[in-house]
Amino acid sequence: MAHFLKLKPTSCLKEYFKAWCSNRSYGTLACQSPVKGAKVVVGMSGGVDSSVAARLLAEQDIDLSAVFMRNWDTRDESGTDEGCEWKKDWEDVQRVCRVLDIPCRLIDLSREYWLRVFEPSLRLWESGVTPNPDVWCNREIKFGALLDRLPSDLENSLFATGHYARRVGAFDRVLQKPRPQLHRAIDRVKDQSFYLSSIREPALSRTLFPIGHLQKSEVRELARKYQLPTAERQESMGLCFVGERGRFNKFLGDYIQPKPGPFIALETGKIVAQHDGLWNYTIGEKKNAIYVVPGTDHPALWCTSLIATGWNWIWADSPPNNFKSLDGLRARVMFRHRMLDVAGTIRRLSDHDVSIVFDERQKAVAPGQVVAVWDGDWCLGCGTIVEGFQDEAIHSGFAGSC
Repeated sequence: MAHFLKLKPTSCLKEYFKAWCSNRSYGTLACQSPVKGAKVVVGMSGGVDSSVAARLLAEQDIDLSAVFMRNWDTRDESGTDEGCEWKKDWEDVQRVCRVLDIPCRLIDLSREYWLRVFEPSLRLWESGVTPNPDVWCNREIKFGALLDRLPSDLENSLFATGHYARRVGAFDRVLQKPRPQLHRAIDRVKDQSFYLSSIREPALSRTLFPIGHLQKSEVRELARKYQLPTAERQESMGLCFVGERGRFNKFLGDYIQPKPGPFIALETGKIVAQHDGLWNYTIGEKKNAIYVVPGTDHPALWCTSLIATGWNWIWADSPPNNFKSLDGLRARVMFRHRMLDVAGTIRRLSDHDVSIVFDERQKAVAPGQVVAVWDGDWCLGCGTIVEGFQDEAIHSGFAGSC
């Protein structure tokens, strides 16, 4: 489909990376390993995944250090640091770094997170669509503002994370240069390439994913083997700014004024109840009305196609073959994390807009959410869903929205 030639495997991280390359067959997928003496900064969250990533890197003859990124400042809400979830995370990062004998530092990016992720998401929730802050956090903060604070020598400075994903080397035959590809993790259940689908190629070029070849169970086993302080730590789930404070809609209620509106039965047009705000529900309408239907398999809940805007290919200057053709680009599509990818055809509508027609109708296509596409395991890019449609009349008037 695309004009690239994959590179043969290079040297891998000692022990586990070496075993991975020599004993497992993944075609021509290339391991990524820092060269001797390279400066590598590993982003650590206090969890087991980034701890094991740091431990694997610590075996290398490199200049390794760690950074903890603080995104959410509880003082903005309470005026105190009491009860801040980030404090425990930072303490765990320091404990692991003491075991590994590597330096670590904290970088406060709470202002950048507020301005570039949370505030824009808040406005979208208020309007009744469903944003995906985790995707934009990766692009704008972890692989954006944070990288801007790290050494910028691309040849000798790398950034590593505990994400379940892989960076694969390829050669672009059209532009005649080596390029990085973002690939799914070996552990398909834990794969996070969906959340990474919006990062830019220059950032991906500097990034290592040391645990992308491992199953989650293997990561946990390694943490225990190396006696890391975070070996038995439970996984954190959900958005960082909600933490353990309870229901998500209650959290948003602290920032968004109630805006009552009707629940309307789609088939009869009758008002059946009232709601306090569109943001409490997955899909709303700009007119502040939420339409309800009987059952969970009503035709109005399904879509055959969608429009996405703000489309970005990771290889921004080299879109895949067939994308601009009438036939379109055949790809695998995801619009929710952990959903099974589905087959579809993607076509260019404008410089920033695309249409995606599914081979089979899909449920719960939510405006505001991210939709990403793959060529096999290779993640090509993503955009933001504008609207879903019950038929394929998306090139003429965008009729039949669902």
